[in-house]
Amino acid sequence: MKHESASLPASRQLVHEFFAAVTAGDLPDSLLADDMKAWTTTQGAMGKGAYQHLIRLLARISLEPLTFTIDSITSEEDRVAAEVHSQGTLISGEQYANTYVFVFRVRDGRIASVAEHFNALIVQEKMVPLVRRLQGAR
Repeated sequence: MKHESASLPASRQLVHEFFAAVTAGDLPDSLLADDMKAWTTTQGAMGKGAYQHLIRLLARISLEPLTFTIDSITSEEDRVAAEVHSQGTLISGEQYANTYVFVFRVRDGRIASVAEHFNALIVQEKMVPLVRRLQGAR
């Protein structure tokens, strides 16, 4: 992930912290509003707990943490939009890479909502079978 100076506007710094947490595999409550809402291309709308579970699941299907690189970031008022790409290795041994547009809403220094737009075909082909395998192994 590209690192910017400590003089970033707070909302942009929060987004950098979000991607560091996602890479680490756990999205702490301290970054998220209590009533945080999320939406992803493949899962649709969900609440905070379901989204945090999704981030932990992402870490479980990755052989090494997926790295997220911010290619561009724009902030205005309470919104931050980030063009991002990821890469890593899945537990299947396959390489994984995707491109995204994340749109965040920030309220009181925490993320109130996030929408992830990405190539769903890559997720369906590479990640969904691994998630099903993990869920069947319970």
